[in-house]
Amino acid sequence: MKPIIIVSGLPRSGTSMIMQVLEAGGLAVATDGRRKPDESNPKGYFEVESIIDKLKAEPNLVLDFEGKVLKVIAYGLQFLPPGDYSVIYVERNIEEVLDSMEKMMGAKDEEREKTKKAFIKLNEKAKEEITKRKDMKVLFIDYNQTLSNPRENLEKIHRFLQDKSLDLERMVAAVDRNLWRQRRLE
Repeated sequence: MKPIIIVSGLPRSGTSMIMQVLEAGGLAVATDGRRKPDESNPKGYFEVESIIDKLKAEPNLVLDFEGKVLKVIAYGLQFLPPGDYSVIYVERNIEEVLDSMEKMMGAKDEEREKTKKAFIKLNEKAKEEITKRKDMKVLFIDYNQTLSNPRENLEKIHRFLQDKSLDLERMVAAVDRNLWRQRRLE
């Protein structure tokens, strides 16, 4: 039985980029193709709509994705049933996450500080929960560092997944720094 590979993080944290990189490296990614590429994610969202909509009510639905890479946003991790998971959790500068959300929605978040606090709380809760689960191996990856130094950070993913068929060179080539548009200097 192969583990289910989960890519997670806050919305707009770079999960789609990691899904794209893993697909380029040769892994089977789960996507239903319903959410089409757009200005916010020109290379696609790599989502399965039923997971987003139904995970809370039907947690065992995730078991249909054995041996594949599945994107589950941070909030959804709490609904994963017992199983065998390798979780790549993507973190990103919170201000960039919020900037990206505002750009995607085409409007300024009038309650940005409230949203920021809620996202920080969700991020910390999700990270705490997944590190406590015995059925999850977890790798935290930084979006900003991955774009700044793709090879070093994708090597971490390569070692973590221990999949000899995964093509590191194709993964590195798939990183598109031009998509790092809401950039903040730290």
